Amino acid sequence: MGLLWEDRAWEEYLYWQTQDKKTLKRLNAVIRDIQRDPAGGMGKTERLRGNLSGWWSRRIDEVNRVVYYEQDGIIHIASCRGHYEK
Repeated sequence: MGLLWEDRAWEEYLYWQTQDKKTLKRLNAVIRDIQRDPAGGMGKTERLRGNLSGWWSRRIDEVNRVVYYEQDGIIHIASCRGHYEK
């Protein structure tokens, strides 16, 4: 599956490239797993509710999450730093 990064998410991804290689390595592993199976797999997958219904969250570590949704075979990544906003 292809990836489409929201501007904010891409800036967060670039942050990890310069600030924390361990988190970047884990983030890349989570993204590869999302491409294989958007609804399950590593990172404690959670279906979001309320305003974010249809979106998914996966843990990168105890503080950071990847927030995304899949549409027409494309993974749309909204965030990859911090926790999702309600």
